[in-house]
Amino acid sequence: MKRICNFILLLCLVQLAVAQNRITEIKENLLGNHPDKILVVSHRADWRNAPENSLQGIQNCIDMGVDMVEIDLKRTKDGHLVVMHDKTINRTMNGKGLVEDYTLAELKAMRLKNGVACKTRHQIPTLEEVMLLCKGKIMVNIDKGYDYFQEAYAVLEKTGTVDQCVIKAGLPYEQVKAENGAVLDKVIFMPIVQLHKEGAEAIIDSYQIHMKPAAYELVFDNDNPEVLNLIKKVCDTGSNLFINSLWPELCGGHDDDRAVELHQPEESWGWIINQGAKLIQTDRPALLLEYLRKKKLHD
Repeated sequence: MKRICNFILLLCLVQLAVAQNRITEIKENLLGNHPDKILVVSHRADWRNAPENSLQGIQNCIDMGVDMVEIDLKRTKDGHLVVMHDKTINRTMNGKGLVEDYTLAELKAMRLKNGVACKTRHQIPTLEEVMLLCKGKIMVNIDKGYDYFQEAYAVLEKTGTVDQCVIKAGLPYEQVKAENGAVLDKVIFMPIVQLHKEGAEAIIDSYQIHMKPAAYELVFDNDNPEVLNLIKKVCDTGSNLFINSLWPELCGGHDDDRAVELHQPEESWGWIINQGAKLIQTDRPALLLEYLRKKKLHD
């Protein structure tokens, strides 16, 4: 019996070490220490095969080797942060109304719907549940969640996952600093910059002066010379590029469907990589991973 217990303990320690090595590798990639590797960010987890951003959807991403999952946050009536993109639960749960009108217990009594609007067995997850599932296994990207910046930080601190989460906002540095200066330097923060809009270069310059982010999320609805020059400018700062391939208006027409449905992966993911992108957010994680592995750009 003692030998069995010792073996189980050893197995648990090995699994923990493997998990920590995985997170260390992803973080080193995020900081640019492995220029020959591309990080895959799965938008709303594996929503094609499980309810979007359900714990099962996130586990699917962990199992397939995704580096980061994207989530969105809302706050319940009794102050819990839950994972939900929409303001209402109408689309994704078997209920109606605003998230903020329900307690966590009331939301947990309902069930998530899948992509064809059928009720499943899955419940809405809290941010704490997500971070505990992801701990040591995969990075988390909080997209729509800036309104809860400091509350989210408290959850990350409680779960010991501060260094596993990226928080972001499409706001000028001065505003973010004024609103969240107490925790801004304690988290991995990523500015979102819409390159096709006026003032984009000034936002980049401001962040470079004050904090030199590890990465910028760049959004652009075209790939004209002005946009390409701004992409190059960010590359030249030494910060990494996070580019969405979700739909054409986010990446100048070099999107997932172009890669998959039009069979033009080089004009989609290949083009994005050639611009210097380190992170690609996708709705096709399994296919993007297959593409990158064939090019030896992902393990």
